Amino acid sequence: MKATTLRIAGICLFAVFTSCTNNTENFFPAGNLNIGFDSEGKITGLIDADKNTEYAYPSNDPKSILAIRVNGNLEYPTSFDIKEGEETIMLSYPKNGVEAEVTVIKKERYLTFELTSITKENDIELVLWGPFETNIKETIGETVGVVRNKDFSIGIQALNKRTLGGYPSDEDDSTPSFDIFGTTSLVDISDSLNILYRGHTALPKEYGSSLQAYTRNRDKDRVVRAMGHDNYVAPAFNDEGIVGSKIALFGCTPKEVLNTLEAIELGEGLPHPTIDGVWSKRAVSATSAYLIQDFSTSTIEDAISLTKKAGLQYLYHSGPFSNWGHFDLHEKAFPENWDSMKECVEKAEQEEIKLGAHTLSNFITTNDPYVTPIPDERLAKVGSSVLVNDINGEEKNIEIKDPVFFNQMGNNSLHAVVVGEEIIRYESVSETAPWVLLDCQRGAFGTQASSHKKSDTISKLADHAYKTFLTNMDLGIETSKRLADLYNKTGLKQISFDGLEGNYSTGMGAYGELLFVDAWYNNLEAEVKNDYIMDASRPGHYFWHMFTRMNWGEPWYAGFRESQTSYRLLNQDYFRRNFIPCMLGWFSMRDNTSLEDIEWMLARSAAFDAGYALVTSVDLVNKNGFGDEILDKIKQWEKARLGGAFTDEQKKRMENINDEFSLVKVSDNSWSLTPYSVKRFEHEYKVRQPGEPVWSVFDYENIFSSQPMQFILTTKNTTVSGISIEIDDFKRIDLDTSIQIGENLKYDGGKEVVLYDKSWNRIKSIPIDSEKLIVSTGNHKIKVDCAFSAKEEASLKLEIKTAGNPEKVEIK
Repeated sequence: MKATTLRIAGICLFAVFTSCTNNTENFFPAGNLNIGFDSEGKITGLIDADKNTEYAYPSNDPKSILAIRVNGNLEYPTSFDIKEGEETIMLSYPKNGVEAEVTVIKKERYLTFELTSITKENDIELVLWGPFETNIKETIGETVGVVRNKDFSIGIQALNKRTLGGYPSDEDDSTPSFDIFGTTSLVDISDSLNILYRGHTALPKEYGSSLQAYTRNRDKDRVVRAMGHDNYVAPAFNDEGIVGSKIALFGCTPKEVLNTLEAIELGEGLPHPTIDGVWSKRAVSATSAYLIQDFSTSTIEDAISLTKKAGLQYLYHSGPFSNWGHFDLHEKAFPENWDSMKECVEKAEQEEIKLGAHTLSNFITTNDPYVTPIPDERLAKVGSSVLVNDINGEEKNIEIKDPVFFNQMGNNSLHAVVVGEEIIRYESVSETAPWVLLDCQRGAFGTQASSHKKSDTISKLADHAYKTFLTNMDLGIETSKRLADLYNKTGLKQISFDGLEGNYSTGMGAYGELLFVDAWYNNLEAEVKNDYIMDASRPGHYFWHMFTRMNWGEPWYAGFRESQTSYRLLNQDYFRRNFIPCMLGWFSMRDNTSLEDIEWMLARSAAFDAGYALVTSVDLVNKNGFGDEILDKIKQWEKARLGGAFTDEQKKRMENINDEFSLVKVSDNSWSLTPYSVKRFEHEYKVRQPGEPVWSVFDYENIFSSQPMQFILTTKNTTVSGISIEIDDFKRIDLDTSIQIGENLKYDGGKEVVLYDKSWNRIKSIPIDSEKLIVSTGNHKIKVDCAFSAKEEASLKLEIKTAGNPEKVEIK
């Protein structure tokens, strides 16, 4: 796109420039957004150029285009002048005697602002763009930096890595983010939060929203709050400083946001990854579901076969590494290390399957060569002191000069310090001077216990609760490049940077996270860079351009449908408002996972056009009596979803997690979708006086046409027998069988009910009169009774469902 210099003559089409009064506005066109500034640089207008609608919040204290911070205080300019004949804005900050120049370049869809010159640069702690305050409050894309209503969108983009999207509210540059592990329950978060915000490039405000970005001067060491410590050294970092801080601003209709963001990526040289030649933010395969199954050189063929049966294209290893840092692979599974992984990748490619691997970013395991036998100098340090005395290799109590970095025990999993080439573990620090590290373990983690001299530097090592060390920025970049080398050598195509927040160990928060992933991205060979799928434990503003998607939601805390369900659903709103391909998170398919549970998940996948990860194994699938049917269901639903077969109306109905659906193949590109109305009841063991009934009565409404009532019976803490089901005090069936704990008695219609073991393997069938189970449209009374083997906390669980009319689904 052709850059247009903002000269006075050319800008007259959009603006009026004078310097006579404070009332004069200077309008700059940023796509369809006209940005107005007064002669002091205050933002006076954010106007939809097509409809002439004002979106600037009319604050009593309007912000300016650029603030500086000196000694902890922000200063906004008092004058705003256009440098005659050039595309440069001149800003003055008299309180600190600072003059700045901002270069403005107009592009077809957006406008760029770059700080190209500033005086007294060493005195300035940071520069802040905006905040640009708007009255838009409908949809706030906090990560991507776009706010919008039904008519208009306004966006900000950081145009280089050191320009951070957000507001400098934390000195370690951490990014506000919802923490699932900070809620009252790991199962779900519905009792803790309604909306999950991650980041502050765009912020929801009472009046609407604000957009902001900043760049920090990192030429000096600083002590900040970070990593759960009140005192943490953020080392100086050479990144060219605040000059060159650069943003883009734009305005457009909501449907043009992705087009504009892509134009910015291409026009400004930002990361622009593709999948199959399509920008990853648009690629259909960006939401591809994948199978998580740990494989080896001896089991890769079985894992590939399982992936193909499920109709999936990605197979992912959850933990192939024997160490983190050097990323050597488990020797038994991959005897030739990276060459063995390459062998697996090549076998998968022959079957059109792509492989991936899960990482823990900059976590360094204690068995890694960066730790043992000689610790790398670049392991992250909380801070340092010096030894007060000479010590030998056996000293158990070590006196240090200053305890400030060492007595922070809240996030201190390894209790480790380093002196020279020795790592030492200590139990605690004395409560009063002299400050002593008590009960030390010498030569920890395979390092060598040795003598050290008075005044030698002793440093507290940063660590993580996973019992790992972390990296400073230099070592982080090196380990990230090692990961890139792994992907280049082997051809792996999918990655998740789990634990990305570990890079807060750099003292640079979100910036440290970004530089870590950027090192991986920039060291990829073209074959990998142009065709990878990547997610991470945390998003980020500039990082948005690199990652493919996020895939949050874990299966470990409750049943298949219950584990973090609200969290998964709320994430879909986050993805949508930030233009991120949708994903549902991880699900675990076990040997007892039912066909109904799988289709419940698959319907949600179709509803939100969201992929998912399915954790399983060949053994678990083989044990499951419906294993092959489950794989085929996954195959059919995923093909229909990625093919765009479901209508918007069908998707909307499938968003309701209380409804169920089943998909049946009709032809290669068409299916029959059947909706189900499902209700669940529980008949509990009761103690009654002699002669008093102990059955349970439930109200059930059949919202569909007349049909046999389908059901599944399971037990809780008991074996049951003598089961009877009576409908409307008239039709009764008696089931001549018992149900053991873990077994399932299932009726799908027809002339038999089937008893299954806990893994859904068929035990036996029982003839049944389907006429006695017919329920007409409307309300019914269902009476259930049985005999319990247990006498307390025992129950029979009853799941009833009826089917609606099948609907056509097809790929057009």
